Amino acid sequence: MAKGKSERHEPRLKVQYRDEVVAKLQKEFGIDNIMAVPRLEKIVLNVGLGEATQNIKVLDDAVLELGQIAGQQPAITRAKKSIAAFKVREGMPIGCRVTLRGDRMWFFLDRLIAIALPRVRDFRGISNSGFDGRGNYTLGVRDHLIFPDLDYNKVDRSKGMNVTIVTSAANDEQAFYLLRELGMPFASRRTAAVAEGE
Repeated sequence: MAKGKSERHEPRLKVQYRDEVVAKLQKEFGIDNIMAVPRLEKIVLNVGLGEATQNIKVLDDAVLELGQIAGQQPAITRAKKSIAAFKVREGMPIGCRVTLRGDRMWFFLDRLIAIALPRVRDFRGISNSGFDGRGNYTLGVRDHLIFPDLDYNKVDRSKGMNVTIVTSAANDEQAFYLLRELGMPFASRRTAAVAEGE
């Protein structure tokens, strides 16, 4: 049998977005042009490590572990300016970052929603205050060990990371609706500002 599209496993969330979410977004926001419907553009995973200036092994571990979580090689981020109080000089490596697009982005989001977030201790949903006003959402993960891709026995310490979901939404309301329909477990269904810790 010739290799075709049918053999390639399409991400579940991508199919859900195309078959269900697009129509809901068009109806909810009165969008006639299907090209104008909000969509995911990329997901950026970022690990900041101030202590990497003193111990480069911490950075090596973070690069390896972030690569296992993301499925692609991270890039090292460097300090943009010197900060004497933190003993940081311009150009010093202080973390690592990965940008996911296409199917890798969809597969990662599916694992985040279905597997990783439910493993957070006392999980009650994520805050809806992480929107930036331009339709992008940033989620802070305190412990990267919620991702099952990591071998616990080879991780010597937990690390925090930021997950930024970049969308083409015109505003936060559209982005909230898009992410909620894809299954993001927001603690509140309202788009208005919600008091933290309710």
